[in-house]
Amino acid sequence: MRQEQFVARFGAEWNDFEAWLEARAKSPRMARNDRTWRGLPDEDVPHAYRRLCQQLGLARRRNYSPAVVDRLQHLMQRGHTALYRAAPPRWSRIPRFFLAEFPRLVRAQWACMLVALVCFVVPLVGIFVLVRVHPELASSVLGHEQLAEVETMYSSAEATGKIGRETGTDVGMFGLYIFNNVTIGLRTFAAGLLAGIGSIFMMVFNGVFFGAIAGHLQNVGLGPYLWRFVVGHGSFELTAIVIAGGAGLRLGLDVIAPGQRSRVDALIAGGKRGALLCLGVALMLLIAAFIEAFWSSMATLPATLMYSVAGVLWTLVFAWLAFGGRGLPDAD
Repeated sequence: MRQEQFVARFGAEWNDFEAWLEARAKSPRMARNDRTWRGLPDEDVPHAYRRLCQQLGLARRRNYSPAVVDRLQHLMQRGHTALYRAAPPRWSRIPRFFLAEFPRLVRAQWACMLVALVCFVVPLVGIFVLVRVHPELASSVLGHEQLAEVETMYSSAEATGKIGRETGTDVGMFGLYIFNNVTIGLRTFAAGLLAGIGSIFMMVFNGVFFGAIAGHLQNVGLGPYLWRFVVGHGSFELTAIVIAGGAGLRLGLDVIAPGQRSRVDALIAGGKRGALLCLGVALMLLIAAFIEAFWSSMATLPATLMYSVAGVLWTLVFAWLAFGGRGLPDAD
């Protein structure tokens, strides 16, 4: 085959491959999201690249002109760079996961999250109202010693300048809060292995526990200290506990209703999804522990400031979970 025939036969393929490189080699992810693209489809690029390499070999063996060989060599090198570029380091995916992929996972399981929310909020509000009407119920839920300890934690705010604790440095309490919060979150998720009933029980138990404390402290006149303390970090902590409960419930449903998959396969898939959700929950609980230790406990700050900051935090959490990752292409 003469060079002119060779170029005429395969020149259109080279032009298409070169156009793909110009449009997509620098930013393949953004290009894949371009719905106006009418050139070489992404799935055909590997085949086109292999043909280009074969044609380069033919051009060399047939001693075609340097202009043809050099052009094919240049296209081959650019194609190799685009197709076989090194994968980005794993750490670079961390911000994207927490900002976009985690909210998507939460929204994808909205039904389980809603059930977990109801199982937490309804007992909390119900026990709070009952304790307000019948104060003696608080001791039936928590016991007299625990109620006295909780009262001391909040009644000493004026003397110690710290709300929600009697002693301890901010750094020390930060570590303690991390341990307590993460333990509650992981237990709530893991309990879902009991056909989801365990996670539901944990949500109801936590709702009853917090509701009884809130109702009792409100009855004894310490409610303002309690609300100032929990309203800030509660945006992350309480939301994370609900997400952990929803993830555990989803795991339980995978066990009892695997669908067309085997129970083992369903459990493996559910475990992977749950592990990703737990990563996001752990981050939220870490942030909650930081706020709880260094901000929420400050009794000297004006209540207006505490509630204003809390309003901003709740808005950010809801906006993040509701809109995080919308409109972004999938990571691959």
